[in-house]
Amino acid sequence: MSASGGTKAIVAALGANMAIAVSKFVAFAFSGSSSMLAEGVHSVADSGNQALLLLGGKKAQKKASEEHPFGYGRERYVYGFLVSIVLFTIGGVFALYEGYEKVENPHALENWYWPVGVLVFAVVAEGFSFRTAVKESNELRGGQSWSSFIRTAKAPELPVVLLEDFGALIGLVLALGGVVLSVTTGDGVWDGIATLCIGALLVLIALVLAAETKSLLLGEAAGPAELAKIREAAVDGESVTRVIHMRTLHLGPEELLVAAKIAVRGDDTAVQVARAIDEAEERIRAAVPIARVIYLEPDIYSEAAAAAGEDPRATPGGSG
Repeated sequence: MSASGGTKAIVAALGANMAIAVSKFVAFAFSGSSSMLAEGVHSVADSGNQALLLLGGKKAQKKASEEHPFGYGRERYVYGFLVSIVLFTIGGVFALYEGYEKVENPHALENWYWPVGVLVFAVVAEGFSFRTAVKESNELRGGQSWSSFIRTAKAPELPVVLLEDFGALIGLVLALGGVVLSVTTGDGVWDGIATLCIGALLVLIALVLAAETKSLLLGEAAGPAELAKIREAAVDGESVTRVIHMRTLHLGPEELLVAAKIAVRGDDTAVQVARAIDEAEERIRAAVPIARVIYLEPDIYSEAAAAAGEDPRATPGGSG
């Protein structure tokens, strides 16, 4: 996995979540707090998720084969989608069930100082992990808003870690609130309510992650900035006069497929056309280094054909 995949953020989150999970289960054993149990399971799920992201990054590095000629870059999207499923089932659904049980059968907390101490420790650890994820994300997002970065990021790891850590911090605050209210009122139902809120939060985050990684799995095009660079680089005004139409597809976070029909001069020889294609490919790769697979088809530009529009049968998924 490349540096842009957020390996440092994943490792930081994995270490923090493993330590936090142990401390939460210890606090649950001494206090009987359902929100601590839900948070402990949440941290275990998060630890498993980070392991899945690291595994996906490792598998994505396999070399292309005859069976998979475009490589295994999309392994990272597959494992990113698995993370959303794990977070939904193990984290969210379990917390909702545990919260419902606690609301139906509340009981007073014992040794309340255990969950409070653990939650304070967890906030510090999760804050460190979240800070690392934010720092790595800032190197990539530029002037984008956070919501835009999460929607448009082609590498799934950083959005996953960001949302997980952000959700974990909110969940810790909810758990702390539930424990404090249960202790001050003597009514354990508040602990159950906090657990329900944690479950709802995890389900929401899981749905957002599922939607984003599903889009990546289906195949996303290059961003507007990259598309503009490719179009500009393809045309030199002499041998290549314009890009007639173009399709792009991310084969992985750092690998882009470019397929385009380019306009060449009608009186050029086959040798000149072949040279024009080779030079255009070199310019595109120089402008957008992740454009590693490029297919250019030469054609003679026709204003009448352009005005008629593209043949839908020539478009993947189109119908005539």
